[in-house]
Amino acid sequence: MSSDPSTPLGAARSRVPVPGSSAEVLSGGICGPNRRGLLFVVSAPSGTGKTTVAERLVQMVPDLALSRSYTSRPVRPGETDGVDYNFITRARFEEMIAAEEFLEWADVFGNLYGTCATDAEREMTKGRDLVLVIDVQGARKVRHRCPDTVGVFVMPPDFETLERRLRGRSKDPEDAIQRRLRTARAEVAAFTEYEYVIVNDELETCVDRLRAIVLAERTRLRSARRAVETIVESFLRKEPS
Repeated sequence: MSSDPSTPLGAARSRVPVPGSSAEVLSGGICGPNRRGLLFVVSAPSGTGKTTVAERLVQMVPDLALSRSYTSRPVRPGETDGVDYNFITRARFEEMIAAEEFLEWADVFGNLYGTCATDAEREMTKGRDLVLVIDVQGARKVRHRCPDTVGVFVMPPDFETLERRLRGRSKDPEDAIQRRLRTARAEVAAFTEYEYVIVNDELETCVDRLRAIVLAERTRLRSARRAVETIVESFLRKEPS
């Protein structure tokens, strides 16, 4: 696994970003223009509440952004283009695949979802950390291109709770619900592919656990080194009086 988080997504290690001028300590982690943002991947079975958890998280933690996926599926009632998703036609989505514009993409229950590499790179170059809420197959693609990705798997409390949530929130037909449950059985078995596992048994507690992970990762040496070196240099430039 690479130890250089400063390299652009999926790019060769020879490309080095221009460092900024200062660092800022925010909420227990070092952020600012002279450090490259971290990439967090949050996965969970459908119905676990991963999107709600991630949305709460970015409201609480400064310099943390939620990636907005592109999708070919129709807009659902209450959703807004450019806010919930970037809604595009299937033909346009396939054009973006052919042009290799996606960091990852996947076919989920017959609809295409993907993360634009350029959008993600823009946020991380600014020094902002980015959260991708994607399924297991998408997470595998991201980790292949970006080995320094921090993976978090969100578990439901148990199978019965997940089934109850799916039936309570969805107007999907029975065969669609059963398909989601079969997929969930396969996805929970992939938890060992992630650095962290948390259980969404209570929303605020789950958000707090995820927040703790983000703050801890910000203070790891591989994440904070560039910013801390700037601080150290300020001590070396001035002789003690």
